[in-house]
Amino acid sequence: MGASILVIEDEEPIQQLLKYNLEAEGYRARCSAHGEDAAFMIADERPDLILLDWMLPGISGIEVCRLVRAKPESRDIPIIMLTARSEEAERVRGLATGADDYLVKPFSVPELLARIKSILRRVNPESVADQLVAGDLVLDRATRRISRGQRDINLSPTEFRLLEQLMRNPGRVYSRAQLLDTVWGRDAFVDERTVDVHVGRLRKSLSRGKEPDPVRTVRATGYAFDERFGK
Repeated sequence: MGASILVIEDEEPIQQLLKYNLEAEGYRARCSAHGEDAAFMIADERPDLILLDWMLPGISGIEVCRLVRAKPESRDIPIIMLTARSEEAERVRGLATGADDYLVKPFSVPELLARIKSILRRVNPESVADQLVAGDLVLDRATRRISRGQRDINLSPTEFRLLEQLMRNPGRVYSRAQLLDTVWGRDAFVDERTVDVHVGRLRKSLSRGKEPDPVRTVRATGYAFDERFGK
């Protein structure tokens, strides 16, 4: 899957509109109606970008933005604020708080998607790049093809998503539970053993003979794409 986007929006129709269009573009969208959930959801899985409604019940979007910017682990996550406030002073306030961009409701979905892609291309090009490359291994998102050197590699859709997730963040260790959430989805009724089975199949497809294995097992934790692979 593509970049992970956290949507914090309390209006259900808008939340569902955003989720549908983001997933149609290949992004992974997680949603919440409450600003209080932001810290927990960021800690659970660090998003590549946050879509943040200004007017939220409880903690306002402005306060959520301040909290995100105050923490070292989240201060560089790009934030686009969504709001009905169109006055210049309010736009300035939102940007001064730490938002990277600002869109007034009702907004154009194509414009929002274009702004998301522009920001991600600037701050995290790997999240929107058509190709992920490590050594002689190439994953092409546009064509859904994978090759290693001169050899084409055939993977199942799940194995493709698994490799894509690992290659997007070389060196990052994912627990089995995290991989289940990001690759299979939170609503999938599968156990963690499923991850081991698919990683095993992935390894057999990626490496033949004396070819080095790009997937690293971290004992009692999970798996990572070896950041030293191809170097």
